[in-house]
Amino acid sequence: MSYKYFEEYDQEITESMKNNFHEIIKGVGENPDREGVLKTPERAAKAMQFLTQGYSMDAEEILKQAVFEESYDEMVVVKDIELYSLCEHHMLPFFGKAHIAYIPNGKIIGLSKLPRVVDVFARRLQVQERLTHDILECLNKTLQPQGVAVVIEAVHMCMMMRGVQKQNSATTTSGFRGQFKKIETRNEFLKLISSDLK
Repeated sequence: MSYKYFEEYDQEITESMKNNFHEIIKGVGENPDREGVLKTPERAAKAMQFLTQGYSMDAEEILKQAVFEESYDEMVVVKDIELYSLCEHHMLPFFGKAHIAYIPNGKIIGLSKLPRVVDVFARRLQVQERLTHDILECLNKTLQPQGVAVVIEAVHMCMMMRGVQKQNSATTTSGFRGQFKKIETRNEFLKLISSDLK
C-alpha cells in the first residue's frame, strides 16, 4: 500500500460503509437521493478508509527499512510534523503538530520515516494521549536509543464544534524515555522545539 497515495479500496468494505452512510444521511433529515449528496455515501466511505489506513500499516516495519549504523550520539530533533487524526469518541478531527527527538545509540533512522510513523498512528481512531504513547514506544522499541521524546500539540473539533465549544483551546501531550528523563536533556529538547531556527 502506498504511503502517500491511498488508492486500494476494499470494494466489500466500501459497499458496506456506503450503505451505512446512506442511512446516516437519511437519518439527519436529508434526502440521500438529492443530486448534491447522491455520491456522498461512496465518497464518505472512501474518505473514511483513507483516514483510517493506519490500521493496515506496521510502523515498526517502516522504521526498520531505514535504520543505519552510525556513531553519532547527539540529539536529533524533527519538529512541526503535521498530523491529522480522528477522535475515537466522536469521530471528529483533531489536528496539530508532533515534535520528536531521539539520542542515537549506534543507530540512526532516515528522517523521512519519523513523519511516516506519526501518520501510521494518527490514521486510526485515536485519543491524543495514546497517539503520543504509540509513537514514543514504537521509536523506543525499534531504535533502542539512549533516549526518545515526543510532544504533540493539537486542537480538537469535538471541543470546538460541539460540547463546550471552546475555540481557542489546545491540548499538549508529551512522553519521555531514557536520557530525556533528565531535566537538562528535556529542557534542551523543549527549547529547541520552541525556537524559530531558520
